[in-house]
Amino acid sequence: MADPSSFASPEQFGTKHLHLKLDVDFSRRVISASTSLTVRSLQDCLCQLTFDTKDLTIKEVSVNGQTAKFQLGASHRFKGTPLEITLPFPLARGQEVIVQISSETSPKSSALQWLNPEQTAGKTHPYLFSQCQATHCRTIIPCQDTPSVKFTYYSQVSVPKELVALMSALRDGHIPDPEDCSRKIYRFKQNVPIPSYLIALVVGALEGRKIGPRTTVWTEKEFLDASAYEFAETETMLQKAEDLAGPYVWEQYDLLVLPPSFPYGGMENPCLTFATPTVLAGDRSLAGVIAHEISHSWTGNLVTNRTWEHFWLNEGHTVYLERRIDGLLHGENLRQLLALGGWKELQNSVNTFGASNVLTNLVPNLHEVDVDEAFSSVPYEKGFALLYHLEQLLGGPDVFLGFLKAYIQRFAYKTVTTDDWKAFLYSYFKDKTDILDKVDWKGWMHTPGMPPVQPKYDMTLANACTALANKWIEAKESDLSSFSSEDLKDLSSYQRTEFLTQLLLHEPLPVSHVKRMQEVYIFNDVKNSEIRFRDLYNFDKARDEAISTFKKNRSSMHPVTEMLVAKDLHLSS
Repeated sequence: MADPSSFASPEQFGTKHLHLKLDVDFSRRVISASTSLTVRSLQDCLCQLTFDTKDLTIKEVSVNGQTAKFQLGASHRFKGTPLEITLPFPLARGQEVIVQISSETSPKSSALQWLNPEQTAGKTHPYLFSQCQATHCRTIIPCQDTPSVKFTYYSQVSVPKELVALMSALRDGHIPDPEDCSRKIYRFKQNVPIPSYLIALVVGALEGRKIGPRTTVWTEKEFLDASAYEFAETETMLQKAEDLAGPYVWEQYDLLVLPPSFPYGGMENPCLTFATPTVLAGDRSLAGVIAHEISHSWTGNLVTNRTWEHFWLNEGHTVYLERRIDGLLHGENLRQLLALGGWKELQNSVNTFGASNVLTNLVPNLHEVDVDEAFSSVPYEKGFALLYHLEQLLGGPDVFLGFLKAYIQRFAYKTVTTDDWKAFLYSYFKDKTDILDKVDWKGWMHTPGMPPVQPKYDMTLANACTALANKWIEAKESDLSSFSSEDLKDLSSYQRTEFLTQLLLHEPLPVSHVKRMQEVYIFNDVKNSEIRFRDLYNFDKARDEAISTFKKNRSSMHPVTEMLVAKDLHLSS
């Protein structure tokens, strides 16, 4: 199957292993790389290899030690530039060779964010982190940058000796750099095959603290106490996830809390989940982000979407597992509240894109579409809604969990498409095909807008949120004195988020109402980012300030963050 987001040809050859030698240069903001790729031919008489690159300088290429001719093809707006290597000898089907490529990144690499010391908590040392999902690994090294190809890797990373390097792999010690006494070489091994987007690197003044038998939390020392407290339940979450999905195969589950410029809530890099410091709410109310990233250890990292058009297979199943974990830890009523909140989040995304926008399809066509520009909650929440709907149709949570475990076992270490998933669903529930045949598969998979069916939710926790939201929506100026801090006394952080989410689906409240809400609820003092972070662009009086604040700070943002926020503010990226 061709990947519309990649130049690589996984039907012709596959990468089996990478051996990386990386040299991190903070003064020039570049990484010099020697990438040795073990590739296997999948056809007879293979004479050329094509890898993905973007903004890379390619210095030399060899195949099994023999110098090889190479050229860069035509540049594409978002896919980058194909690296075309002419093999010194043709390969037979099943034959393996080692392709060594010497390259250097650009300071504008979209995968890398270089932070000056003043942009860090410690203010003393620089900092580097990567974000390769979805198609940015090609800006660090030449590779088959498609989730359809999985490989193991070993890496050696040279960094200034006062800094620490971590990767999405098991740590394998460090040694002085024999070529430079001011530097250290950190070593890593990833023994489980992964796609390129799960390669991750961070370099900074990092400290670690063990918080469980399989978990060390890493961050700048200024965040360490708060991080260790916030994620203290990680091992419990891991155990619950294993009960639901099967054994954890990655050995270590470490957490890294990054500086605030990290562009996502979390990133499921194997062995080292990246998390934003905005999840440090002080009351563990946002630790559900970690339940999500833990769940990716099975759905996404172990069983992977073959192309980004099938991204819902990663995210829908992961949201389903995440909410099952939340239900085990905090009760089924919370799972129901979170599921209902997800439906409203989906409504918000559909409203933003437009109900007829094909990017709201569960399985969109991404031909000539930048994956980052297509990113939304649709694969997460439309995918979850489908799985939750099937759970209700096919016999309930325990019955559907049996399917999910079997699905993970069947496709572990592999990549899948929606057709693969559907065929396995029918095979597993072969005695219930009459029920499955009644599902509007076209409406769910290939029709834009909201799903054809809304699942049923237990409204126990949601009703209080709805009552309070309606009270604010219907309130006149003369009614504002009736609101007080007592309104929130019995509402959890999750319910307060649901209350605000419901308000977002209606016309904006008058400024007088917002001012009164702040007076009585004091939301500005809350650390929970899901409560604090709201859409300023759609408030006339705040729009100019939102745009000017973005323009002032865009140069210090991660490139993906900059692009997405510029899009939200209707500015050119």
